[in-house]
Amino acid sequence: MDGYEQFIHNIKKKTGIDLSLYKEAQMKRRLTSLFEKRGFTSFTAYYKGLERDELLLKEFLDRMTINVSEFFRNYKRWEVLKERLLPELVQNKPSKLKVWSAACSSGEEPYTLAIVLSNFFPLNKIDILATDIDDKILAQAKIGLYQERSLQEVPEELKSKFFNVQNGYYKINDEIKKTVTFKKQNLLADRFEQNYDLIVCRNVLIYFTEDAKVELYQKFSDALQPGGLLFVGSTEQIFQPAKYGFEVVDTFFYRKMK
Repeated sequence: MDGYEQFIHNIKKKTGIDLSLYKEAQMKRRLTSLFEKRGFTSFTAYYKGLERDELLLKEFLDRMTINVSEFFRNYKRWEVLKERLLPELVQNKPSKLKVWSAACSSGEEPYTLAIVLSNFFPLNKIDILATDIDDKILAQAKIGLYQERSLQEVPEELKSKFFNVQNGYYKINDEIKKTVTFKKQNLLADRFEQNYDLIVCRNVLIYFTEDAKVELYQKFSDALQPGGLLFVGSTEQIFQPAKYGFEVVDTFFYRKMK
């Protein structure tokens, strides 16, 4: 026994995070690499270290979450949202949409959403909830400062319109920042708000077990208005979408059936 099962139990008790819902091989590999760098030789010893050292615990929580993001990731999918799917949503709700960026990481995704929605609404009418499990990454997202590589898919005209260059970094402008509210949330444990028109959750579900995915797809479906859209990542196709009350409207876009 490597102590992983007991580690899972202890971590859930301490933090509320259930590591058993993440793919075991990936999570064990990530955590083993982390604790070996800190001089631990087992999950048991590592947990004792987490109990003693708050900085070690913060590092663990940061490493456990997946924080890889960029603006307009898979640009063609955002074009589909803007050109084909949002016009229909806006036609049905012309004053305002209820929008959620789940597992938002360092903010690129919800800020991208705000930029796309600005084609349909004035910025003061856009209100996006953005959630993540990681306090540190949420703090970073609120600052809205990014390296150039995070903007490699952003068209030049949007860079000049929505970003200010500061010492080689790109800062999202205040008008866009005001459209996004950041909040801590554990997707697997916390309840979801209801009646969303659009939920974006991309490139995080791949890390969860099949059972956890089933639970999340149902929670997302329940959180959407009939006719609302779920936008997932490029490796996260939902098999049997009808099981969750979804129909496919385009690649990686699912509509809650009415």
